[in-house]
Amino acid sequence: MDVRQLSVLRELGDRGSVTAVAQALFITPSAVSQQLAALQRGVPVALTQRRGRSLVLTDAGRALADAATDVATALARAEVAVDAFLDDPRGTVRVAAFSSAAAAFFPALLQAGGPVVECAEHDVSQSRFPALCADHDVVLAHRLDSSPPWPATIAVTPLLHEPLDVAVPVGHPLAQQETVTAAEVVAEPWIAVHEGFPLLAPLEAIGAAAGRPLTIAHRINDLTVAAALVTAGAGLALMPRHTAPAAPGLVLRPVRGMELARHIDVLVRPERALRSSVRTVLATLTSAADRLTAH
Repeated sequence: MDVRQLSVLRELGDRGSVTAVAQALFITPSAVSQQLAALQRGVPVALTQRRGRSLVLTDAGRALADAATDVATALARAEVAVDAFLDDPRGTVRVAAFSSAAAAFFPALLQAGGPVVECAEHDVSQSRFPALCADHDVVLAHRLDSSPPWPATIAVTPLLHEPLDVAVPVGHPLAQQETVTAAEVVAEPWIAVHEGFPLLAPLEAIGAAAGRPLTIAHRINDLTVAAALVTAGAGLALMPRHTAPAAPGLVLRPVRGMELARHIDVLVRPERALRSSVRTVLATLTSAADRLTAH
């Protein structure tokens, strides 16, 4: 049985005729009869009986109609509770982000006021970002231009389409140039992310453009650590233009003739996007992204 069938039964007990029930529920008399018939198929005792030309409830039907009132009341309470949850502007929002996005966006979220934000850093491979939506309300994820889109079951809000540049120590000859080429950087040692992480593929593209693979000297996922190694002269690294950690000892140079970039997106389950507090967090993230690209 479902709520519509119980509503029809309850109205029949209150109004006493199929026609009156149809008028009250704004459906046809035949629809009323169909709902009653469907309800009767799931109950082992008669719920209605003929009395002259009228259809009336049996004792069992009246008992079920009374129970339907309790069901309707419980559903109404549930709807009120859900509405209050969705409309609460200060409800707690759990936010996950990979390390460089966490450094760039978490301070803005915590300083904005409004919802209570619980932050968690998760540096995972690209394919694992959607799974984080099971335990977090908002997930900041990144993917490359050439990567497949996020699953259709996830609501996606684009934040940045961020260029990727080569990080060079300030004393390096390449730092004096406005741009670098794949041929100029291929002979240098490199600091790269681990296998399976999004920023590895652009390095492979640089090697392909230069005609031979890059020499990977160090495997570092944390961009702050990578920036420190670049500053120390340990090699070059690929850095995002807007969310790279501040490091006075290095400069960023684009690779001439190559479009290297990543998408930073916000992933949210559609039902969680209905919450007022989640929508507020999304607006804060969008504003923070606009400020980053305005610099």
